[in-house]
Amino acid sequence: MAMTPSAVLGNVKTFTPIALSDDDKPALLGGPKAHPDRFPQWPVYDSTEEQALIDVLRSNRWGRLDGKTTAGFEEEYAKIMGMKHSLAVSSGTTALTTMLGVLDVGPGDEVIIPAYTFVATYNVVVLNYALPVMVDTDIESFLIDPQKMEKAITKQTKALMPVHMGGLPADLDRIMAVAQKNNLPVIEDACQAPGSEWKGKKVGSYGIGAAFSFQSSKNLNCAEGGAITTNNEDFIKACYRFHNQGQGGRATSFDVGEGTRGTNGRITEFQANILLSQIVRQQVQDKKRSQNAAYLSKLFDEIPGITPAKLYDGVTYVSHHLYMFRFDKSQFAGISRSRFMEALRAEGVNCSSGYGHLNKDPYVLGLANNKHYLKIYGEKVMKQWIERNHCPQNDKLAGEEALWFTQPMLLGTTRDMEQIAAAIRKIQQYANELKN
Repeated sequence: MAMTPSAVLGNVKTFTPIALSDDDKPALLGGPKAHPDRFPQWPVYDSTEEQALIDVLRSNRWGRLDGKTTAGFEEEYAKIMGMKHSLAVSSGTTALTTMLGVLDVGPGDEVIIPAYTFVATYNVVVLNYALPVMVDTDIESFLIDPQKMEKAITKQTKALMPVHMGGLPADLDRIMAVAQKNNLPVIEDACQAPGSEWKGKKVGSYGIGAAFSFQSSKNLNCAEGGAITTNNEDFIKACYRFHNQGQGGRATSFDVGEGTRGTNGRITEFQANILLSQIVRQQVQDKKRSQNAAYLSKLFDEIPGITPAKLYDGVTYVSHHLYMFRFDKSQFAGISRSRFMEALRAEGVNCSSGYGHLNKDPYVLGLANNKHYLKIYGEKVMKQWIERNHCPQNDKLAGEEALWFTQPMLLGTTRDMEQIAAAIRKIQQYANELKN
């Protein structure tokens, strides 16, 4: 049985739906806007971040090999995440690339990823000339379907890489059971989920390692940056070497390298100090997002055709990077999702249709004709690869149902959440007129 967001939070503020009068037509039909379109701006900063930049500037130690700030952030981040080790890197993509490099993923290997994810999850596999095998979505949760994940495993599978989309933890119990049964490592793509929990433990605690992103839209951000977390000391040392041109241990000098590959994935002291200055604020913001998300879901319970993303039984906390929900046009007189979004934006409530069909994206499908892949795998295998990436549930989700609110919107007030729900109720009440 799935848990509702309100169940995860606990007690949620009781509410009385905003009454609609005959004059409360949708803005597209000439009525007043339901919301003034003044959600909190992002990023949030103050003199703390300014001082953090100045401190590094004046230290004359701007790179991680020169200073101590990055190591200080890694220690603090590992502590907050409940992990033994953390490595700060230049991006979430770098974190994934580094871990795949340490696992020696390469030509002939396969890595299983979800179909519903950002393209970076695909890119890091392709950069290693391995095959990214896309698995269909559990449409109710927006997350990878563990049962279909297991069916996608072959003798060539080298790793499983689930994504905790929008901050919502994937079904880690079932995923880890599949991994253990097939003796495969799990890399958790937690780029959008710092702070989310599965059975009281932070996501990122379950696989061999996890990737986090600090890109400018993320809940904790320094414009570009990322981190790897793990409880495995040998693994974090290997990750350090890989991200440091294959050189050294966790040291600040170029020692004799190990392995045969590496890159420069280092973060700067400037970024690390911004992150240190934001950590406390992020935890307070996450609580606000969680409360507003739970309240919004309670409001949506009263609106047929609007369904928040399902949370699995093991979810004990969600650090929302997105608020994801599904739209059922049959409950809105058959109006299209794009028309619904147009009407909602006119009410002062911006929304997105989310990720597209990654498995059908021309950029992705072009891999089947890539000369290097044809040389490694052959034309027959690449044609079969396209067929293997058939994901009908994801096609329906991405093409018809998925909608997102971004994390800054969840930093608004209780009134903001009520106005979002009121806007949707107006659209539903006048859906026939909007359709015509």
